Amino acid sequence: MTLDRTAHGTRPGGAAYYAAMTAHRLGLQVAVLTSYGPEFPREALPPDVQIENVPSERVTVFVLEESARGRRLRVLSRAEDLEADHLPDDWRDAPLALLCPVINEVDPALAGSFSEASLGVLPQGWMRERGAGGAISPAPWEDARLVLPHAQLLALSAEDIERDQKTAIEWFQHVPLGVVTRGRGGATLFVNGERYHVEADRATEVDTTGAGDVFATALLVEYDRDGNPWEAAAAAACAAAASIEAVGAAGIPDRAALAARVAGYQRRLAGG
Repeated sequence: MTLDRTAHGTRPGGAAYYAAMTAHRLGLQVAVLTSYGPEFPREALPPDVQIENVPSERVTVFVLEESARGRRLRVLSRAEDLEADHLPDDWRDAPLALLCPVINEVDPALAGSFSEASLGVLPQGWMRERGAGGAISPAPWEDARLVLPHAQLLALSAEDIERDQKTAIEWFQHVPLGVVTRGRGGATLFVNGERYHVEADRATEVDTTGAGDVFATALLVEYDRDGNPWEAAAAAACAAAASIEAVGAAGIPDRAALAARVAGYQRRLAGG
């Protein structure tokens, strides 16, 4: 989990933060393996979210800059690495798990550390390198072959695969469920390698930070509930749309709000 310096101010962030908030609001018992220093506000997460923190003198801090050419990232500081032996033993039997690196801090061996989990992978943080002044640029995902055999879900954004779409398409052949999120363009859902379009839900955009993480988490949670990838994708689209209508994690819906939003979304798609 991180601190993000944005146009809306400095606030908690990182894929694990948005994933934890989404899962918690959807009624799951949530635990997070992370690393942060004294500056991170533990109270930003609900008190019943369990946290295993690898002690660090620093918090991972990103600067998010929006421009006409899209979002640019810089990393100012980095907390400690997360290794497989940091995972508490009693967490290894979790039924659902997400790997959410942000800056190459997550050991790929964690993918094989869950004996029973439906594992989701958000590999964006393995696809980044840090340059001069902390500038973030794309990098190849070198450990994909170590992670994908354990994955139930692979989630990427269109920006993540812009430079090498062919390789990304090959990754989706190795997982039961995959998604490429495309913002206002919806998403491409891969079910056993076959692709389907997912329409975006209507939303009044306030803050898009974390929307892809919300989408991926809701997709994994809802797919685990009923095994229907298309219904899960509809719920994920609605959860992500709700999340961008407020700053930070404030817009992420609870289960009742998500159900109501999905009903309206499905009526709209059906022409009702």
